[in-house]
Amino acid sequence: MPPNTTASSGQKPGKSGRKKGRRARLLVIVLVVALVGGFGYGGYWSVSTLRASFPQTKGSLTLEGLSGPVQVKRDGYGIPQIYASSDEDLFMAQGYVQAQDRFYEMDVRRHMTSGRLSEMFGKSQVKNDEFLRTLGWDRVARKEYDTKLSAATKKYLQAYAKGVNAYLKGKDGKNISLEYAALALTNDYRPAAWTPVDSVSWLKAMAWDLRGNMQEEIDRSLMTSRLGPKQIADLYPEYPYGRNKPIVQEGQYNALAKAFEQTGATGTQSTTGTSASTSGTSTSGTGASGTSTSGASTSGTTSGGSASSGLQSQLASLSEALDHVPTAVGVNGNGIGSNSWVVAGSHTITGKPLLANDPHLSASLPSVWYQMGLHCTTLSRSCQYDVTGYTFAGMPGVVIGHNQNIAWGMTNSGVDVTDLYLEKLSGDGYLYDGKVKPFTTRTETIKVAGGDSKKIVVRETNNGPLLSDRDDELVKVGKKAAVDTAAPDRGDGYAMALRWTALDPGTSMDAVFDIDKASDWDGFRAAARSFDVPSQNLIYADTKGNIGYQLPGKIPTRASGVEGSIPAPGWDPKYRWTGYIPKSELPYEYNPKRGYIVTANQAVVDKDKYPYTLTTDWGYGARSQRITDLIESKIKGGGKISTDDMRQMQLDNSSEIAKLLVPKLLKIDVSDKQVREAQKLLEGWDYTQDADSAAAAYFNAVWRNILKLAFGNKLPKELRVKGQCLWVEPADTTGPADADQKVRECGQRDADQAQPDGGDRWFEVVRSIVDDEKNDWWQTPKTRTDKAATTRDELFARALKDARWELTAKLGKDLDTWSWGRLHRLFLKNQTLGADGPGIIQYMLNRGPWKLDGGEATVNATGWNAAGGYGAVWVPSMRMVVNLDDLDKSKWINLSGASGHAYSAHYTDQTDKWAQGELLPWRFSKGAVDKSTTDTLELKP
Repeated sequence: MPPNTTASSGQKPGKSGRKKGRRARLLVIVLVVALVGGFGYGGYWSVSTLRASFPQTKGSLTLEGLSGPVQVKRDGYGIPQIYASSDEDLFMAQGYVQAQDRFYEMDVRRHMTSGRLSEMFGKSQVKNDEFLRTLGWDRVARKEYDTKLSAATKKYLQAYAKGVNAYLKGKDGKNISLEYAALALTNDYRPAAWTPVDSVSWLKAMAWDLRGNMQEEIDRSLMTSRLGPKQIADLYPEYPYGRNKPIVQEGQYNALAKAFEQTGATGTQSTTGTSASTSGTSTSGTGASGTSTSGASTSGTTSGGSASSGLQSQLASLSEALDHVPTAVGVNGNGIGSNSWVVAGSHTITGKPLLANDPHLSASLPSVWYQMGLHCTTLSRSCQYDVTGYTFAGMPGVVIGHNQNIAWGMTNSGVDVTDLYLEKLSGDGYLYDGKVKPFTTRTETIKVAGGDSKKIVVRETNNGPLLSDRDDELVKVGKKAAVDTAAPDRGDGYAMALRWTALDPGTSMDAVFDIDKASDWDGFRAAARSFDVPSQNLIYADTKGNIGYQLPGKIPTRASGVEGSIPAPGWDPKYRWTGYIPKSELPYEYNPKRGYIVTANQAVVDKDKYPYTLTTDWGYGARSQRITDLIESKIKGGGKISTDDMRQMQLDNSSEIAKLLVPKLLKIDVSDKQVREAQKLLEGWDYTQDADSAAAAYFNAVWRNILKLAFGNKLPKELRVKGQCLWVEPADTTGPADADQKVRECGQRDADQAQPDGGDRWFEVVRSIVDDEKNDWWQTPKTRTDKAATTRDELFARALKDARWELTAKLGKDLDTWSWGRLHRLFLKNQTLGADGPGIIQYMLNRGPWKLDGGEATVNATGWNAAGGYGAVWVPSMRMVVNLDDLDKSKWINLSGASGHAYSAHYTDQTDKWAQGELLPWRFSKGAVDKSTTDTLELKP
């Protein structure tokens, strides 16, 4: 953003100040570009090029297709509030305005969801396109649009597309976005017209980001090359129901539970917890202590989750393919979380509910969210919306926010809506129930900018598309795959198919519009019934004082004993889905006696009181319980909760794992003076992870080294950080290997995807063994500089030492200069050219760094991957607090800004405040909006 100190402080910038700041920044960039004229940019770009795409925000414009005038009012942060007299005009204007600010982002998204990135970026994206074409998101979206969505929804989607295309009319690339000007140097790509299906497809991308336990299925199977079933079970402990409360405690599921207990029925699924121990039988390889486990490879379970080298290769390749799905859809489900909670008026200062939400997604520039208000000038049958909140650029409606009567928030439920299936191929078909069935096939043509088109054949079984066709390694299934004796002959190997609810046409787009106009709890629940995917925890509050929770979604049921926690044998009908949980039996809660509801990716229900298995891979509840404790402490202290209390809770930095480990770390006798100096940082530390805290920096380094020594070095290469190399015993060793028999294995995962990531699952892993001081996991082999560790305290001592020297290398010898924020930084990168473009382009498009508070599995969840480093990987993508007593006193913030234009004043004008934990006023009533308006644009028919 321009170096305008007034704008940076969040105050309303003066007109001349904005112009001068923007002009100064533009001139600097033009000078830089001129200096690199050898690259061909200098003679091409000018100040006018950089400004050409800025939106018109004042005066008037004519839009063909409007039935009446529309006003677009923007505040000092460029956030638009749209006023229209009909639904179609409202959504047409939404399309126009979002295209003004974010069309390049919208265009990239639709190319990603349709597997057409190669058309924009050339051959580097062919592999991504092959994978995305195989998933077929755009085909499913087309079916939804043609066969599932209501007539009203289609009408709104058409109006939105009309608005986008009205913006595109007569413009070439450089008049739309700076990125198109850059693409034009190597590519003659021109944006095509927007379609309604382009909007529907984006919900598939979000469903992929929030798809559940698919990565856990892969990881558990990959672990079997080095770990036995007991060790894998250690790394996937049971959810701590006795310590971390589930979401629903007084709601609908209790009625089901009563019938469940009376009949002794098991429902259509197993109700047990995570079953990592069924991942396969004990296999040869490296045990938890780093020594070889006994015995040769033995047969696995009927699920095919065995420890074969071929299966490892297959799963590793699949995992890599998942990791490379474009970052526009986040960090691919790993570690993703969110916070949302609602407090009833009996516990608030206002006497009406307060609702907070902060979804955690990978950091992107611009932010995945776009703030906006959609207002009918007069509510009527022809104009039904008065709603404000967070939208997706490229999709009509409001996804999270409030209208004049209700407010709602969302967090990822984590329910298991995906299964991977091993498939036995035979000629042009696959084996199922003893017979060979033909594939369903289609041919896809991938157009490549600057190159020849490529054709691929997508094959599908009755379980779904064959993802294994998208990687050479996946075509060849392992020759040593161990399965049960009833399994079909492996031949050339097994393929792998994906069953996923989002690959069936659904009605989630209907749900968005119905929630936007819902006026009470019954209307909200009715709207939620259409929310097929992604399944989200929906929280609710209304101006009459009610609060509630609903779990929506199309959630599969499985046969008794089948849990969906590992890849299943596709040839066996027993492993097919048996149906879906009836919508009427999905958990909900309404006005619970305790007066609040917290959702933060923890278990939805107690597993022993609900007849269906929702998943075996919940988040472990560190954040949710901390939020619950903060609310309870306020209530029990006799206090009432304010809007600012809700904001402060969102910023809570307390480290739950530090509370557990620091007392033990301080008891370690450290002889090295400099290590002891670092250890003393932990004395008196309050466990909060502020950006300026040296203690937080040191503890997190110690935690990272504990994880590496106890677990990370014992995981297979497919889960470790790419380039991290270790000398290990070969996986097929049948006895202890001599030193000269060890082999060098290097990690294969990207740093932000590797394990152990340090999240709250790892909190539970360590908690479960921390008092067992001689547990095998605490054993580590000797190195050239360290003796072998055989106990917990010996390993902790080594972690204290390693952390000291790691931070000395990163931050210097002087502990007074250490701080968590120097390690834990956020860089915002343009999702395409900002990541892979020439250096000067990256300089122009990217921003940062920001030093952050917070950490992994804290309420202020600025997540980092402990295996890969300390940088922020996912963050609260926005924060909001809705005041149901006076909606104009609600607060909100976005990660970046309203604009996707790199030199707009609104590119990152909210980020400084976001990083400091501040919120902006969120105006809703017309009078409040008018007072905050700085620019008004009239759109005329």
